[in-house]
Amino acid sequence: MSIDIIKLLTINLISRLDSAYPQSLKNIFDPPETLYVIGDIKFSKAVSVVGTRQLSKRGQENTEIICKELVNRGFTIISGLALGIDAVAHWTAIKNGGKTVAVLGAGVDIIYPPQNRELYFKIIESGGAIISEIPPGKLSPHSYFPARNRIISGLSEAIIVTEAQIKSGALITARLAIDQGRDVYAVPGSPGCDYLIENGAQAIDLSLES
Repeated sequence: MSIDIIKLLTINLISRLDSAYPQSLKNIFDPPETLYVIGDIKFSKAVSVVGTRQLSKRGQENTEIICKELVNRGFTIISGLALGIDAVAHWTAIKNGGKTVAVLGAGVDIIYPPQNRELYFKIIESGGAIISEIPPGKLSPHSYFPARNRIISGLSEAIIVTEAQIKSGALITARLAIDQGRDVYAVPGSPGCDYLIENGAQAIDLSLES
């Protein structure tokens, strides 16, 4: 698809005072004043699934199993469209007939990373949504991404980290989720997830065979 296709997409502007603004996000400490949305953000319940960009085979398998089960239970999957765990979470939701929402660290008309171009359009085509608080056409500095992560956790009832390193955006999202009163879950086996479990996150042991 060419860049012209993106220009034809309808971008909706939703303020915090609009009835369409997600109630779960409205209740966090610092909700975005405005959301830019492509697609449908109506959902009854949602869980964030996040993790490392450098995923292992086990990390991929765990993410697929968890997201499939969540979709089967009627949950929308929230993630950040990043490479690695995020992309697996989105794709698994789509392939299992579920809904998924991607929260971007740039304007909703900017596909980042560009490697996830096909995924970007599949999310919209499958009834999900692309959202951001950044105006269309604008990139953002890398320092914005922690602020983006508060939206990922804020849209969700809980957050699941399936594989992560100690210094990672996934752990930032987990800390924000705790501040927002969300439940945090982690799959044992990677340094970041083990750290979260040692500090109070609930462990998910899938006991996968090799």
